[in-house]
Amino acid sequence: MSVNAKNTANVVKINRLKKSYKDKVAVKEIDLEIKRGDIHGILGPNGAGKSTLLSCVTGLIDYDNGEVLFEDRYRLKSWSKYIGYVPQELAIYPELSPYENVRFFASLYGYRGEELERRVLEAIDFVGLIEVKDKKSSEFSGGMKRRLNLACAIAHSPKLIIMDEPTVGIDPQSRNRILENVKELNKQGVTVIYTTHYMEEVEAICNQITVIDHGKVIANGTKEEIKNKMGSGVVFLLKLDKEAGNKLRFLESLNEFNGIKGVNEQADDEDIRLNRWSVEIKCADAELMSPILQIASANRMVIRSVAQKDLSLEEIFLVLTGTELRD
Repeated sequence: MSVNAKNTANVVKINRLKKSYKDKVAVKEIDLEIKRGDIHGILGPNGAGKSTLLSCVTGLIDYDNGEVLFEDRYRLKSWSKYIGYVPQELAIYPELSPYENVRFFASLYGYRGEELERRVLEAIDFVGLIEVKDKKSSEFSGGMKRRLNLACAIAHSPKLIIMDEPTVGIDPQSRNRILENVKELNKQGVTVIYTTHYMEEVEAICNQITVIDHGKVIANGTKEEIKNKMGSGVVFLLKLDKEAGNKLRFLESLNEFNGIKGVNEQADDEDIRLNRWSVEIKCADAELMSPILQIASANRMVIRSVAQKDLSLEEIFLVLTGTELRD
């Protein structure tokens, strides 16, 4: 599956894009660039505006203001044939076989005869369904249907693939196959926009990340660049005496303190054996250690140890949005 990539920095450039539904602004003048050759992860809690943004890019819905350019100069009407779209909801015909499904979608791009046949078989083989290409898709597992969804999106050799939650609710084997497919397509020159609720997938395949919340881009770049923009984001782990202090008020004070984005009480077998408990505190700034210790002292807590670690991508997301990704 060759890709006829042009010599341009951007595959997609979004300028001041805005989309409203009645009294709600779903996308608030977003600016975003998707560079050629990237696997670009789009993250955000439910209702953040991710799906609306992708729907505007693919032309599924109209937007109010702004523009979406492809290769810095083309509009969607003249460039749509280079887009492959893998929607969250399955876009296959269950009564048709993989061969019939992929053949139908590839034919929409004008392919006929031997060229159509070659593309159909290549796409089916690429996702690992060649041995069942003539079976009804309704007989497939969820993972097999997801892989067929991908095959339908790539038979026309797109330059850009937009994937919206492509691994929701499937078995680990199919998930791994799809992730390997994404990496292989990218090696072939395909640019990928990838949304998911699985943070480990973003860490595994995405070299660029955009975090969206309340219809706005709140962070953009590599994982390390996002961490640098945030400042010295850290997690503190405090081990405390189980018997001392006002535990409930201590936890309430932490949750109320500005700059602390997450407080997680926990206890492992060693804590139980040593008559202690632990609290994990997610912060955007390492300088919050001092007020945390003051809060502990004010509530007569006895601290046995303090440890510090860097934020993971999931913890960065929590600090940025104040919510878990799967909320």
